[in-house]
Amino acid sequence: MSSSESPVGAAEALLEVPASVERLQQLIGAEYESLPRQLKRIANYMSQQSDRVMVDRVSDIAQQCEVHPSAIVRFSQRFGFRGFSEMQALFREAYTDKATPIQNYQQRIRRMIANRSHKASGGELARECINATRSGLDRLVQELDEREFDKAVDLLVEADNIYVIGVRRSFSVAHYLVYSLRHTNKRIHLISGLGGGYREQMRSVREGDLVVAVSFSPYGKETQQCVRIARHYKARALVITDSQLAPLAKQANALLLVNEGSTFAFRSLSSTLSLCQALFIAVAYRMELKVEEIGVPGGFEDGEPDDPD
Repeated sequence: MSSSESPVGAAEALLEVPASVERLQQLIGAEYESLPRQLKRIANYMSQQSDRVMVDRVSDIAQQCEVHPSAIVRFSQRFGFRGFSEMQALFREAYTDKATPIQNYQQRIRRMIANRSHKASGGELARECINATRSGLDRLVQELDEREFDKAVDLLVEADNIYVIGVRRSFSVAHYLVYSLRHTNKRIHLISGLGGGYREQMRSVREGDLVVAVSFSPYGKETQQCVRIARHYKARALVITDSQLAPLAKQANALLLVNEGSTFAFRSLSSTLSLCQALFIAVAYRMELKVEEIGVPGGFEDGEPDDPD
């Protein structure tokens, strides 16, 4: 028996062997809070990078999760599999026909940079990065939960006061969503935290209001605090994040999941911005807004209306 298939105590493993990736994700979600810290890291990876598990080696996942390879085996056995290879076979069966090539693009970019015998041009690197981003959009199309998307649209249409929060990398997404929604007659608030005033900017939240939270790993504590305040005052929450196991997922009245392509530590925002644009278009359609109503006449100079793009 190989080291990657070592036995685990029967009491630690689930009796049920998941028949599908969807069932496995459900079991992971149910067991998540009881998992040790290392296994939680692996659970997050399985949720966020499910399309990569089919091709990743144990050592690849261990490196990404910052755990020992034996922890990957323990995780597999915790959820009823004999070892990692059996769990990986489940992902291969589910994703072989629809897996996106994000990882392939990332690996090709790394190889191009590491290859000292060939100096990659800026154009070559640009094309690989763009292709990785495009494959992320393909994955969004494949995995979009239409039911949750419709719930998100309902929340946006029904709320008069909408508070939008996103910090650091997510701030640009929050700002774009605020810009888009301000083309409606709703009262839209960007929670910027200027001067550290997140709590103060959330003081006016009331029951019936909506907070839209954009948060990706490693999940900003400021965003989590704002959502807790909103829920305390019985406001509703629309969460855009990367995993059903994300800290804000359980607080959400509607949950939209986005997994972006990335190059080294730089994660694309193209899929998230596309999702936000789709949200606004769906809201405008539901509210029967006309194009001339979306563009506000009269810009900073007479005769130059604001750009509705």
